[in-house]
Amino acid sequence: MVSVRPKSVPVEGVPSEARGRAVIRHPSLMLWVGIAGAVCVGILTAVQARLNGALGMALGDGLFAALISMVFALTIMIVLSLVVPNGRAGFRELARGVRERSIPWWMLASGVAGAVTVATQGLTVAVIGVALFSVGVVAGQTVNGLVLDRVGYGPAGVVAITPGRLLGAGLALVAVALAVSPELLAAVPLWMLMLPVVAGAGIAWQAATNGRLRARTGSALTATLVNFIGGTILLSIAVAVNVSIVGLPTNLPTEPWLYVGGAAGMAYVLMSAALVRFTGMLLLGLASIVGQLVASVLLDIWWPATSGAGLWQSLAMVLLALLAVAAAAIPWGRVRWRRLFGRLPRT
Repeated sequence: MVSVRPKSVPVEGVPSEARGRAVIRHPSLMLWVGIAGAVCVGILTAVQARLNGALGMALGDGLFAALISMVFALTIMIVLSLVVPNGRAGFRELARGVRERSIPWWMLASGVAGAVTVATQGLTVAVIGVALFSVGVVAGQTVNGLVLDRVGYGPAGVVAITPGRLLGAGLALVAVALAVSPELLAAVPLWMLMLPVVAGAGIAWQAATNGRLRARTGSALTATLVNFIGGTILLSIAVAVNVSIVGLPTNLPTEPWLYVGGAAGMAYVLMSAALVRFTGMLLLGLASIVGQLVASVLLDIWWPATSGAGLWQSLAMVLLALLAVAAAAIPWGRVRWRRLFGRLPRT
């Protein structure tokens, strides 16, 4: 009797001598692990948004709060990149790629999206609440994630638009519509609603760009470090201009927990860069939406803002987001399953 060994998929970046231990024998299992990780990404996004919003309110300057958060995260990333061998190796690959021009400049520009996201948190969340902020992010992230997957921008290449993916994206947009009522539109300035949409579109592009840079350097740490370097530079320029007009904040809050939003941001950017090759852009976005919206509802109940969606609106929104993830993730037949998740690594 001839035994047949199950197919295994080598893990990218793992030396050949270690592949006996580091193989993915069940790609679908890694897919669901990726989905669970993406949910955690969403939870961290909501936590960071609330912390940065509270810091911006305490300082009276959302941009300055964003810069504090970004510098905090950058400091952690520099330490990790120096201590972890993969971080040092990735930075050497980055330097060589930049020197040889094998890494294009736009792969180094993901920090722009990070800066916009953190600045939006500091400027809006204390007023509109985490749930309403998340609504705008969901709209931009879902639509742009679908577009990026279709054109093959992410590290997984072109991911087909199947009925399940379209249904998932549509349900996510319906969840967005449920969260916005005429009363909220009348109470909240329009720019506060539009900024999260722009930030959400940027998050989808940022995750895809970081994923491609991670593939080039072999290190998610390096991709995340580049993100925070670029974001810190951009926010420093914005803060310098703002301070020249309105001056520095007069009082710094003494509560230490207000300053840890940058750590949450560092964690979810790092996780997104590592997970995107298993999930694709749309599925990463949808799963993170679930975590973000659930956490947003809980945060707004525990720590309410000036304006925000009602409890029943928020619960309905979360339920639709869960259905959206299920529609995009559940196999719709063997062929659709393969098309849904795009290219998986092969032996």
